[in-house]
Amino acid sequence: MLLGTWNLENLYRPGGPFGPKDKAAYEAKLASLAAVITELDPTLLGVQEVGEPEALQDLAGMLAGEWHIALSAHPDVRGIRVGFLSRTEPRVVADTNAFPAHLRPVQSDDSGAEEPTTGRGLLAVEITTATGPLTAAVAHLKSKLLTYPGDRFFPHDEGERARYGAYALYRRAAEAATLRALADDLLAGDGRTRDVAVLGDMNDEVQAATTQILLGPPGSEIGTPGYDRPDQGDAARLWDVAPLIPADQRYSRINSGRRELIDHILASHHLVHRVTAAGTGLPGAEAPQLPSVGPDPAARREAPGSDHAPVWVRVE
Repeated sequence: MLLGTWNLENLYRPGGPFGPKDKAAYEAKLASLAAVITELDPTLLGVQEVGEPEALQDLAGMLAGEWHIALSAHPDVRGIRVGFLSRTEPRVVADTNAFPAHLRPVQSDDSGAEEPTTGRGLLAVEITTATGPLTAAVAHLKSKLLTYPGDRFFPHDEGERARYGAYALYRRAAEAATLRALADDLLAGDGRTRDVAVLGDMNDEVQAATTQILLGPPGSEIGTPGYDRPDQGDAARLWDVAPLIPADQRYSRINSGRRELIDHILASHHLVHRVTAAGTGLPGAEAPQLPSVGPDPAARREAPGSDHAPVWVRVE
């Protein structure tokens, strides 16, 4: 079975304020996305940046065979939400944007406004596989691409850039803590026997503090001597599969010319020890060919495909 995650980059139907301007550009985008998914051939694919549910239905309609869709009911202010494309009927087990107990709202701008919830919902589903149930949660944490008052993408000065970078970091950290709380519920203290995956666009790299929040108890990382040694943390721990991705493929986006792995798959103890391969882009292909993106996300409004590469694992 192949499990994956992919940011589809502003998947909207044409004619609106965020999607392609015309039908031809929209159809080119769908065709490009569908070709990748067809070759990837996932059992379960977590998706991000679904701007309109109907657009994901259009995409699923271009794929061969029967596909099922699950979408979060908690989009952001632009309608962006997370979801799943699945070969089998998924059962939704959680769909939340609520911060966990004790976590307070976080400041989001210079006015002192506070955000009491995640910007986009966190969705978890369960599917039946040949080896038993698999539970997966998908997320899209707060972006490092900053938006300033008046829908500006560029700051007035470096002080404003620093403040809004801090506001984004506050929110991404709070969202990571919320996602970790959901992971705790899904693992139920039994990660040694449960197949649980947490995946999505985490908008930061492997060693970033926000990404590290998701792992749970420290220790036993892939590639360390403790990886094959059972310990008490295995019941609650998640493992980022990034070290299993070939080094030349270990990126999922190119930001201002810099390769970065910001899309992640994290697996429970029982699941990670069944992973036989991991990668970005397409299995068997060379390193992903991606455009370099800048601070203005609207610059790619008419572009086909996505500015992210899929991240995937193959599980025996």
